Amino acid sequence: MAFTPAKWPRRLRSQEWYGGTSRDTIYHRGWLKNQGYPHDLFDGRPIIGILNTFSELSPCNGFHMKELAEKIKAGIWEAGGFPVEVPVFSASENTFRPSAMMFRNLAALAIEETIRGQPMDGAVLMVGCDKTTPSLMMAAASCDIPSIVVTGGPMLNGYYRGERVGSGTHLWKFSEAVKAGEMTQEEFLEAEASMSRSTGTCNTMGTASTMASMAESLGMALSGNAAIPAVDSRRRVMAQLSGRRIVQMVKDDMKPSDILTKEAFENAIRTNAAIGGSTNAVIHILALAGRVGIDLTLEDWDRCGRDVPTIVNLMPSGKYLMEEFFYAGGLPVVLKRLGEGGLLHKDALTVSGRSIWEEVKDAVNHNEDVILPTDKALTQSGGIVVLKGNLAPKGAVLKPSAATASLLQHRGRAVVFEDIDDYKAKIEDPDLDIDETCVMVMKNCGPKGYPGMAEVGNMGLPPKVLQKGITDMVRISDARMSGTAYGTVVLHTSPEAAAGGPLAVVRDGDVIELDVKNRRLHLDISDAELAARLARWAPLPDQPTSGYAWLHQQHVEGADTGADLDFLKGCRGNPVGKDSH
Repeated sequence: MAFTPAKWPRRLRSQEWYGGTSRDTIYHRGWLKNQGYPHDLFDGRPIIGILNTFSELSPCNGFHMKELAEKIKAGIWEAGGFPVEVPVFSASENTFRPSAMMFRNLAALAIEETIRGQPMDGAVLMVGCDKTTPSLMMAAASCDIPSIVVTGGPMLNGYYRGERVGSGTHLWKFSEAVKAGEMTQEEFLEAEASMSRSTGTCNTMGTASTMASMAESLGMALSGNAAIPAVDSRRRVMAQLSGRRIVQMVKDDMKPSDILTKEAFENAIRTNAAIGGSTNAVIHILALAGRVGIDLTLEDWDRCGRDVPTIVNLMPSGKYLMEEFFYAGGLPVVLKRLGEGGLLHKDALTVSGRSIWEEVKDAVNHNEDVILPTDKALTQSGGIVVLKGNLAPKGAVLKPSAATASLLQHRGRAVVFEDIDDYKAKIEDPDLDIDETCVMVMKNCGPKGYPGMAEVGNMGLPPKVLQKGITDMVRISDARMSGTAYGTVVLHTSPEAAAGGPLAVVRDGDVIELDVKNRRLHLDISDAELAARLARWAPLPDQPTSGYAWLHQQHVEGADTGADLDFLKGCRGNPVGKDSH
């Protein structure tokens, strides 16, 4: 798309705080000078907020984020801007309870108001763990000030006894091996030390790396940003270049609304299919689209992703990790392949000021076992499958590249768990009436039900099944699944059980049919029986009555539209507002 830069110089937003000689201006400017800033820094140069999600309790957003922030500052100074580092809400999947997803929207709200209420002309979105990427992009989109994403980057490869270890993916694998009697607890503890051997996000194509790839394919990050390891010096170079670039974006008045078009979202959906990305991306991208008023639906995910081959050979779908993906050429190679296959809107604008095709057309694939030729794809029909039927009238999702091919068409007897506690109480019981032909069903784990929609959808199999050598079964829930996980797992079933969706009334012994080819998820009872069961359904007791949990419960929407809070949808802009001093 064509972009027309704004004329420069012009009066910037920050000048409403710092420009002139009024009492209020002197109040704002004078206080900031207590940090030692010379007067000429307030002469109308762009003030850039570096929104840093560093937290010692968010390991993905660890100490390397401090160093990256300094590099971003250097780039901003070089380009004639005025950098100010601002700590913001950091929601980490590996520490937050009941689920980091419950706080994605709270983070987006807090960061949106941080941007709107303070004198920033542009923002650098420093992201890492999977929830920080969508929350900061959602906030920036709602305010619509010039913004650029800088990702913290993935960890280095892990190794255990000569085996490449992927964070998350091998956690599930080793845990199941312990339950199956194939690995001792002592060996599991030994393997723990190899899983996270450097700072950074998950080294698999989990949700963090997926969302970094989404930011790049949307055009919100500089080309090549997604895959550079956290500890690689080139990550610091990327940070400094991004600092330089955001200053020019402010001068040009290049905003998220210029970049986040329907075509950009379609590019991201196809990219997700090509990389074997996380199912979590569905919820985050739908929510982001809602912030900029783009009409994006679950059907768009199926339509755009259905015929895209999965060519990135990374765990959990394949065998390599993010370190090898970077060395092979990273996301630019994938985007180039999509463009050559007619699967990329080549004119989509990026934060560089150039089109996405201009950025990637000269990319070179340095390892065709990591980024596969199309005829050797992990699956020729990648993407996220959207299933519908009487069990999921508003949709459910499944990731084919992480599933077992023989289970993609399956009929089985339901074994039902009413919630996560019921699952934990029953799953290891040797008397549980279950075998590998059954369909495991878990309820009340959606946006309202958990609350917050935790990553519990990839339910571990019962030991009695694992001990037969079985490693996968069909599993259905209204929960999410970690992007590092694998299996034939149906997720995000909508409407969720806690909102009175059909999932709420599934009973032990009901027959469920999964037909991925025909996009069907069916509960084999009559319409009359289903209606009668739903008429008898009642909401769960003991709902939150105060605090953020109550606010979330009252206003969160379904997974099928992004699980955002209903009052946060749409772009509210960045009016300066009234000065109270």
